[in-house]
Amino acid sequence: QVQLIESGGGLVQAGGSLRLSCTASGRTFSARTMGWFRQAPGKEREFVAAVSWRIGVADVADSVKGRFTISGDNAKKLVYLHMNNLKPEDTAVYYCAASSASGARTISGYAYWGQGTQVTVSS
Repeated sequence: QVQLIESGGGLVQAGGSLRLSCTASGRTFSARTMGWFRQAPGKEREFVAAVSWRIGVADVADSVKGRFTISGDNAKKLVYLHMNNLKPEDTAVYYCAASSASGARTISGYAYWGQGTQVTVSS
């Protein structure tokens, strides 16, 4: 059993900031890649950001590059999504995802998912 627990979502005014957190736990689980996806109403789930500790690089989607950053602690299986200068179009359910293998920008690249946390940005 693997659990991903997200926190930090909420309501924020446009231009504001939020920090999402995600922790992964499991008896034999070793997170090599952890990241974030989001899904807005009527839209498909899309990649936001991920960090691959095995490769040692972070990947951030163009739609949020320059505003969002990802950081974490591999030993603690912890990732943050720092969201700055939020816009109404950032409103979505944000999902934490993890993989014991190399990650990807596709949903199929991740075996474990959190329940999602709602981020709402008002104008």
